[in-house]
Amino acid sequence: MGFKCGIIGLPNVGKTTIFNALSSAGAASANYPFTTIEPNSALVAVPDERLETIARLVQPEKVTPAVIEFVDVAGLVAGASRGEGLGNQFLSHIRAVDVLVHALRGFEDPQVAHLTGTIDPVRDAGIINTELILADLELSQRRMAKAQNLIKAGLKEAKAELELFARVSSLLNQELPLRACSFSSEETRILSAAGLLTIKPVLYLANLGEAGNRDPFLTSLKQLAEKESAPLITISAKIEEEITSLPLDEQRDFLKEMGIEESGLKKLIQGGYRLLGLITFFTTVGKETRAWTVPQGTTAYQGAGKIHTDFQKGFVKAEVMAWADFAAQGSEQKVREAGLLHLGGRDYILTDGDIIHFRFSP
Repeated sequence: MGFKCGIIGLPNVGKTTIFNALSSAGAASANYPFTTIEPNSALVAVPDERLETIARLVQPEKVTPAVIEFVDVAGLVAGASRGEGLGNQFLSHIRAVDVLVHALRGFEDPQVAHLTGTIDPVRDAGIINTELILADLELSQRRMAKAQNLIKAGLKEAKAELELFARVSSLLNQELPLRACSFSSEETRILSAAGLLTIKPVLYLANLGEAGNRDPFLTSLKQLAEKESAPLITISAKIEEEITSLPLDEQRDFLKEMGIEESGLKKLIQGGYRLLGLITFFTTVGKETRAWTVPQGTTAYQGAGKIHTDFQKGFVKAEVMAWADFAAQGSEQKVREAGLLHLGGRDYILTDGDIIHFRFSP
């Protein structure tokens, strides 16, 4: 598994259309709020030209890409933090994801109603962000009350938690999302485990009209993203639907004709990988060539465990080739002959695009 993306936003901003386009899952969508009540989810293969090249040269019987799970969370509304619009149910769905993909409507269409009656993606972002902050504030206050009770019961260790959540409450009362605040790695782990929503990384996904990068809402969206140091990806959900309806061999030609360099799926995945600090390495074991997703800084020893516990327990060494060297030479043997294959020990830090053979003692 790569990571889990939750697509959030107000009703009727195109979330389910985006989900269908990105996942080709065919979830229901309609021109009224709350079409999606239970979250739709789909596992989507990560498009990776490096994997395609390796497979073409190795000719394995099986090729397994990395995958990402997309979750189409039903539209939030103002008051969701107080339970309005099935808010509590929707917020619980958001807690389970790694990245929030915040879909914003940047297109005019009289046939598709907007909840507020007017199109203003920055205002819409503010509505959702406020609800997430209010939900976090309520949760942090509950954690403070629990810590206070533990202190009264004689558990002195609870003082650190009380201080942390008191600081969190102060920040949230200033309308600051926690992802924009400074915490230690241990504090971030605690806040994430507690289910706080604004600690999650956010990627803004602007669903633009046919004007694309000339869309009149684009400037204000860029300013919003820059203010929050959040990635902004622009797509047209309608065009993405057309792309995914085509056979794979026709999709690249379609993109070229439309003057689009990359599909929305590819841009979204790349943005998610950067946000979470993830990389990809490749293996060819037996008859299968496979892509693996791991955090940056993963060691060869840890990577071996990702594949199988036996690989990790009996780890001897890692034989490593750079993907670019393998593609240029055309085979592992030629990489060896060129002196481009190197050995890595347990502490070798995996690099994005590594092709690795793990040697282990059973």
